Amino acid sequence: MAIRGHATSVLILASLTCLLLLANTGLAQDSAPAAGEERLTLSEVVGRLTEKSAERAQALEQYRSRRSYQLDYTGFPSNMHAEMVVDMIYTAPATEKFTVVSQSGPKWMVNLVIKRLMETEQESIEDKNRPGVQITSRNYNFTLLESQDAGDGCSYVLGVEPKIPNKFLFRGRIWVDDKDFAVCRIEAEPARNPSFWIKKTEIHHSFAKVGDFWLPAENKSVSRVRLDGRATLTIKYGDYEIEAAHALVMTDPNPTPN
Repeated sequence: MAIRGHATSVLILASLTCLLLLANTGLAQDSAPAAGEERLTLSEVVGRLTEKSAERAQALEQYRSRRSYQLDYTGFPSNMHAEMVVDMIYTAPATEKFTVVSQSGPKWMVNLVIKRLMETEQESIEDKNRPGVQITSRNYNFTLLESQDAGDGCSYVLGVEPKIPNKFLFRGRIWVDDKDFAVCRIEAEPARNPSFWIKKTEIHHSFAKVGDFWLPAENKSVSRVRLDGRATLTIKYGDYEIEAAHALVMTDPNPTPN
């Protein structure tokens, strides 16, 4: 039981640290505009993404939300499930306070995986770590995979490749909103395999606009284990309340040249 619990908690915890993404910027090569319309080049998208992310990060002072963590393991030697609901208060620039509302399931899953995940999130936004977890040119190389109108506004699809594989980074694709220039969706895998026990980890991360800000909506990570098991962590975010924020200075995302 001790070996099973340790292995499962390590693989889930390690593979999910790269989900903690709040700032979204990057840099890469240019790409031609889409045929028949005036699409931005990648360097232009990146410039707006960098600018808008910095504006939002500086403007957002405090918010609260409720999160639901659901952790499922299927496979040898048995299926297991744990849940936790927490209220979280974020205060800029790097404070997150969690209050547990309810929890159920094996205590080792709750304590060694879910609570440890919240501790890792707090660690990732500390001053010494925050630059290393952001989606910036310091941490990633970028390519423009797609540029076209999309019904949800997520018109720019960028490929991301970490420059230095560490536990906080990932490789995959990000979708960028064409009006607010915020990352609205991520599909990726960890930059570095977090454990021998893991064959592969798939990460799906979506954001939603709350007022003037883009905040996490849902995270889902599926890790396939060498012993033919599968660990799935789903985090749902909701009940957002923006409690303190500066007004954003809105600029034209497609200014007309003089």
